Amino acid sequence: MTSRGAGTAFSRKNYRLSTEPEKSKVTGIVNSRLLNDYLHRVFTSADGNQPAAAYRKHLTFQNLQEHLERLLAEENGSEDSRDQVAEGRLGPSTVVLDHTSGFEGLLLVDDDLLGVIGHSNFGSIRATTCVYKGKWIYEVLISSQGLMQIGWCTLNCRFNQEEGVGDTPDSYAYDGNRVRKWNVTTTNYGKSWAAGDIVSCLIDLDEGTIAFCLNGISLGTAFDNITRGAGMAYFPAISLSFKESVAFNFGSRPLRYPVEGYRPLQDPPVADLVKARKLLGYLKNVIHIGIDVTEGKLVEKDTSMWQLQGEPTVLITLAHIFNYFSPLMCKVYLVEDVLMTFLLSILERGGAVEAHPLIQQLLDLMWLLMEEYEVHECLKQLLMSLLRAYRFSPIIPDLGLQIHYLRLTIAVLKHEKSRKYLLSNVLFDVLRSVVFFYIKSPLRVEEAGLQELIPTTWWPNRFTKEGKESKEVKEESAEERLRRRAYERGCQRLKKRIEVVEGLQVQILKLLLNNKDRGGGEASRYIFLNKFRKFLQENASNRGNLAVLCPPEYMVCFLHRLIAALRYFWDGHKAKTPASLSSEEAYVPPQLFYNGKVDYFDLQRLGGLLSHLKKTLKDDLAAKANILIDPAELQAVTMDDLDEDEESATSAAQSQRPSAALAIGGALARPAWLSSPTLGRANRFLSTAAVSLMNPRRPLGALEKIKVLTLRAEQRTREDIEGTHGNDGLLLGRPPEEPDQPITENSLLEVLDGIVMMYNLSVHQQLGKMVGVSDDVNEYAMALKDTEEKISRCPKRRRDIHEELLKSQKVFSEKLNHLSRRLAWINVTIYSKEKMQDIYWLLRVCIRTIEHGDRTGSLFAFMPEFYLSVAMNSYSALKNYFSPVNSMEELPGYEETLMRLAAILAKHFADSRIVGTDIRDSLMQALASYVCYPHSLRAVERIPEEQRISMMKNLLAPYEQRPWAQTNWILVRLWRGCGFGYRYTRLPHLLKTKPEDASLPSLQKPCPSTLLQRHMADLLRSDRDLAPSFLNSVLNQLNWAFSEFIGMIQEIQQAAERLERNFVDSRQLKVCATCFDLSVSLLRVLEMTVTLAPEIFLDWNRPSSELLLRRLAQLLNQVLNRVTAERNLFDRVVNLRLPGLESVDHYPILVAVTGILVRLLVDTDVQGTERATAVLLADPCFQLRSIQYLLGHAEPSALAAAAPATDKRHFSLHTYTEYISTEELTKVEKMLNHLSEESKQAAATTLPTSEEDLCPICYAHPISAIFRPCSHKSCKACINQHLMNNKDCFFCKATITGVDDFTKPASS
Repeated sequence: MTSRGAGTAFSRKNYRLSTEPEKSKVTGIVNSRLLNDYLHRVFTSADGNQPAAAYRKHLTFQNLQEHLERLLAEENGSEDSRDQVAEGRLGPSTVVLDHTSGFEGLLLVDDDLLGVIGHSNFGSIRATTCVYKGKWIYEVLISSQGLMQIGWCTLNCRFNQEEGVGDTPDSYAYDGNRVRKWNVTTTNYGKSWAAGDIVSCLIDLDEGTIAFCLNGISLGTAFDNITRGAGMAYFPAISLSFKESVAFNFGSRPLRYPVEGYRPLQDPPVADLVKARKLLGYLKNVIHIGIDVTEGKLVEKDTSMWQLQGEPTVLITLAHIFNYFSPLMCKVYLVEDVLMTFLLSILERGGAVEAHPLIQQLLDLMWLLMEEYEVHECLKQLLMSLLRAYRFSPIIPDLGLQIHYLRLTIAVLKHEKSRKYLLSNVLFDVLRSVVFFYIKSPLRVEEAGLQELIPTTWWPNRFTKEGKESKEVKEESAEERLRRRAYERGCQRLKKRIEVVEGLQVQILKLLLNNKDRGGGEASRYIFLNKFRKFLQENASNRGNLAVLCPPEYMVCFLHRLIAALRYFWDGHKAKTPASLSSEEAYVPPQLFYNGKVDYFDLQRLGGLLSHLKKTLKDDLAAKANILIDPAELQAVTMDDLDEDEESATSAAQSQRPSAALAIGGALARPAWLSSPTLGRANRFLSTAAVSLMNPRRPLGALEKIKVLTLRAEQRTREDIEGTHGNDGLLLGRPPEEPDQPITENSLLEVLDGIVMMYNLSVHQQLGKMVGVSDDVNEYAMALKDTEEKISRCPKRRRDIHEELLKSQKVFSEKLNHLSRRLAWINVTIYSKEKMQDIYWLLRVCIRTIEHGDRTGSLFAFMPEFYLSVAMNSYSALKNYFSPVNSMEELPGYEETLMRLAAILAKHFADSRIVGTDIRDSLMQALASYVCYPHSLRAVERIPEEQRISMMKNLLAPYEQRPWAQTNWILVRLWRGCGFGYRYTRLPHLLKTKPEDASLPSLQKPCPSTLLQRHMADLLRSDRDLAPSFLNSVLNQLNWAFSEFIGMIQEIQQAAERLERNFVDSRQLKVCATCFDLSVSLLRVLEMTVTLAPEIFLDWNRPSSELLLRRLAQLLNQVLNRVTAERNLFDRVVNLRLPGLESVDHYPILVAVTGILVRLLVDTDVQGTERATAVLLADPCFQLRSIQYLLGHAEPSALAAAAPATDKRHFSLHTYTEYISTEELTKVEKMLNHLSEESKQAAATTLPTSEEDLCPICYAHPISAIFRPCSHKSCKACINQHLMNNKDCFFCKATITGVDDFTKPASS
């Protein structure tokens, strides 16, 4: 309104004031007597007393403005003195952070210069105003609970990247992260803070003390006798580490926890406050007083049901009030102190939000009587204040504060015009609106009232030594049962209270997703969709920039509320349209991934980059989906128009900036995930190294540009999304494989797609992080149990030990009481049964989406990778994160879901349509984990036979040119439990060491799959090309892995023998252990192959059998010789017992080799035994001593040499009776006897061979082959092995065209 206070002419909302006779006839305004009474009742004086009617001035609308101005000016004279500069303070009256010189390091400062985030090791910044006398206070809103030092400093304090506030003389700080106070030295002080807390910093310069409060509770005096006197003035200051964030309140908003006697650094707008409160009082009077025209009198009205009802008298009265009230409502202090307090008081009467239509009527009045810019600013400030109040309210037992603020938020958003404005311009743009859906976890359970809510604590205490809950559960005692039930009742009480808050949060989302708005313009849902997509883009495109991302703990809560709201609308549509799908059958149709209607930013597709897919699959798109790719678009994709991108990004950044921000200086356009809960998008980036560069303050928005190739989110309309007649909207380009059946409203499909993306961005990571509290409970429970056992065993005479143990017991018990209550909160908010069902629903959505996409053939390549990632991760979360509280087996359709996921993993881990190495590795790892657990392995066995055989064929593909370790691991898991001495979970020599996490896949009990083994055997027998290529690659990898292992232990041994103290690199030890584990697993795969299909090696009618057998024998002999030699390298490194090499031991590798030998030499027919024996003995590396070593037999010479060292124990399979059966030991003895006899006979019958007749390559076998055309010679084994990889002659490099048998002529 351009003419405030200059008369009753309104610039745009013009109300014509006519003469008295006209009013009664034309406008319906009441007669002058009644009007006079009405106006005097509404506009009372400051003392509330009304003079008698005879002495009152007659009021009409003509003189009302003069009367109103006089009322508003009544107390201003006495208030003016307060607005003078306060003694004891120096600096601007508006206190902000000093972003020009008073900082150190890299910092990001908000547009309002009140919020800050650390962007370096330890940045520091101070305020623009200092104090030297009196008592002062300011508040700091803690947004992250990391390393920060908050307090006061003088102008002389010099900070750097290592020293901040409190680390120098004349600077004083409180650190709630480490719970200490700092002034050069440090001591314990205060309590730990958490995100969502408010720290009050108090300084008393009259007494010379500094104190701090946390959420209004005093922490006591921190410092006394601080330096005072001439030249000593103290600035508010903070030092904070990387990505930590806070917001300051120096008094620009009402203090949340004012302290009597202390003044805020910035004076409140007292005069404006008095005015605003008076005007609000007049507004309340209008609502309270009604006019009964027929009776000609004033009546009291029920304020809760007040409506304007078009009464001109009331409307003009309100117009006069709003003429003065409107400009005041643009100021944040007044909105928070006056308007928000009033609106909250309306809702305090209880009942549903719908039972209070007065708020809707007041919002109607605001839109009617205020200028548009004033309504916008007022609503923005109101939502900011609400969000700040919600986020920084302490947790109390009934969550009453959070419920209070959420109810008002719902009431405001119920107003359609306000909702659309806030959605379009404030929510997601200026506010951290996702905070509304977050329920913070209390760090201090005492203050949150959890002790009253859950008076009895309990924790599971039935643990094995490995830290897992024991399966052989002892009957719990009566006392334990009572405690557990009391704890569960407390958890249920907590759950009911949190469900109230969650229900309100879902109501907010239902309002934002409303698509039945009656007003003009786009419905709320379509505005929300475009903002939601932009929100996802910011979080997907800034994965490395932690400062920009929405915190994952917010994402988790937002995801669950969004799922609840989505399913509500989805099932509502199903009720109206029975032919559509219910939310239980929800999926995302494949056309969304290629028709360009939904923007996936730069996210990776299964088939690679979108631009590449559009070029290579444009014919498939045209044939299957009737989508033609414009050649110009393809050219634009390949030739990036950078100038246009820069221009658009810069203009977009400038359009987002408020004019006030431009006046202060340019800024880096960033989303609102930093310190302030109400942070504007534009922020200053401060660096002490670049202050001079900031003087021009040019906009830096272009740095954040994101290239968008599809239809921009903000450009889309309802028609683009839902479609119209002849336009499918989001479902454009339905492939023939997709059923022609309505799914749901198209807009809900996009929300569903966004939910899946949200889970992938950060929700899964956060679910895994919060399991740590449960792990802490387990550790403390074990420690408490161990301490109690020690107390029971402690001798009575050792009272000193007994007292120490009792102290430990008390500490562990207190910690467990605290953690069990905190765990109850986390289990309700994150791991409850309802939350588990949400994640399970998401898993099923992904499975159905992948199945539908798979049917489209080549178009499957357009699917974003995150759908496969979410399918795997959500299953992992259900299995690993929710299991302590809820069991996955209880979920409906669990077995079928498990089987369908198994089918996806089995089919797609080797799918040629998927090109990304990361996602292929993830699929392989997921399948490897799947086969480790009996229930999921059985799911793999239940998939169709054709898919099982195809999976096994892909697993047996040659190991070259692909990551083979995971493939090999899968085959090993299918075999574990069937091999020689291969029934262990942990290696024998590791049983006495501290166990690893027993939930790891590698530590699961053996669960072999005979069905998949049978498929493998059939494939190896039937496919004559598959078996040699697979085994050749396995033998090559074994040769490499074992050679690398030997080379590394040589280096480790040399380092250990040096006299000077040195350390072996832990990474080298890890790689060494990995090579050993790979060697063992490759040997187990060979054992599996020999057992399932021995004819591959022993049926010499197969062209490559003899060669494979010779190669196998050669490798087995090398392994045996290296590992079994007396006092060898392997022995010495094993005896060092270095950390990182725990898995390296004789047992795993020797039993694997023994298993292969027993199968070849004992468990086969006579002919097979003869062939295997002949090849083994013919190998020049064969030593009978290596076989004798297995059973503890040593050569006489070795025994004699080792006679003095009688304490040394020799390895022997006989010592592992728990792992190796008697039958297996008998077979080893039989094998040893057989080889002893055969080796003696071979030695007796072998004629000496002249050196000329030996193979010039290996010098182990006689020459038996001649090459064509060059006629060079070698033994068959050497040339056959060589020809597998190379066709050139050893000697002359001529290309070999053939190999003939060679027999030396008798005459020579």
